[in-house]
Amino acid sequence: MSGPPPTRSDPPQQPPPPAPPQSFELGVRTIVRTVVVVLAVVAVLYLVYLLRKPISWLVIATFIAVALSGPVNLMSRRMRRGFAILLAYLGLVLIPIGIAAIVVPPLVREGTKFADNVPEYVQDLQRWVNDNERLKDLDRQYNIVDKLRERAEELPSHIDDAAATLSAVGGTIVGSLFAAFNILILSIFMVASGRRWVDRAIGFARPEHAPRIQRAVDRIANAVGNYVGGALLQATIAGVTTFLVLTILGVPFAAPLAVLVAIFDLVPLVGATIAAVLVGIVTIFHDFPVATIVWAIWAVVYQQIENTMIQPQIQRRAVEIHAFAVLVSVLFGATLFGIVGALLAIPVAASIQIALREWLDYRRAAGVELPPGVDRPQPPEPPEDEPPARLELPRG
Repeated sequence: MSGPPPTRSDPPQQPPPPAPPQSFELGVRTIVRTVVVVLAVVAVLYLVYLLRKPISWLVIATFIAVALSGPVNLMSRRMRRGFAILLAYLGLVLIPIGIAAIVVPPLVREGTKFADNVPEYVQDLQRWVNDNERLKDLDRQYNIVDKLRERAEELPSHIDDAAATLSAVGGTIVGSLFAAFNILILSIFMVASGRRWVDRAIGFARPEHAPRIQRAVDRIANAVGNYVGGALLQATIAGVTTFLVLTILGVPFAAPLAVLVAIFDLVPLVGATIAAVLVGIVTIFHDFPVATIVWAIWAVVYQQIENTMIQPQIQRRAVEIHAFAVLVSVLFGATLFGIVGALLAIPVAASIQIALREWLDYRRAAGVELPPGVDRPQPPEPPEDEPPARLELPRG
């Protein structure tokens, strides 16, 4: 009996051959587009480099305009806006003139007195050398005192030659005055018409974005204006108290040193400390150690009072910025624009922080899915009794 016929098994299927590698070919249009984009970016960067000076003027003018917009708006409630702008900028121009009137005359007077008294200082040195045998041998060998006496007799004549040196830097002074004049003119235009420009620019935004942009702009303007006003008031208090303390101690150049402290107090974090060290060095040459010890104690106590009482009262309910961000912004600003950049760093950092917060709020609101047919609500307007945004420096 025969079994079932054997079944024929199919041969195993072979895997399909691998596909040939696809070659990535760039079209002529793609290459041309890439080259054009790269060249355009390079051209824009080079143009920005060429225009770096007027761009820096625009940045400074914008800061001045935002800072003065608060006083101008306040005065314009009782007078015409043009007259309010005139008074605000007149005060701005008188500030450096007043500082120069305080600082320059004492420096010139003391410098002239020092030049006239140098021969007496050399005579005192001669007597001191004659009383010391070792110094007398050195003087006899190198003729030090005679050389100093010759230089001292020539010093008053070199004072007259300083006019020639000043004339050599006249071009730099004229250039600085030209830059200051242009910055003031730009800022005046911004104060007079800046609000209309901003409103017109916001009008180009989408209707659902316009209220949020308007709110961010208003908060930035309030933060910058409040910071500038508070910083100036705080620096004025530091300068006045410094003048009183130095006058009581009898330290020379009390007024110029007070102005120096007020200017350095505007620099966040490290300005007050640097000014205290500089004044301390002056006290060493006046009455060491009494004046130096008194000044050191006063500087430490005043900085604590400023950090715990004066600054919180001036900048209360403010926009807070971390100390690390403050230091980084000050370093960047000082590197880009020098002292002016260091002063502008904190308001710029506050503006960036406000803009980022508004953008993050917008992204969170945009990420929420709404049911079909439900319109997305507009961002809420700030209440009328809400205090304006302020900027507060971290306490040292």
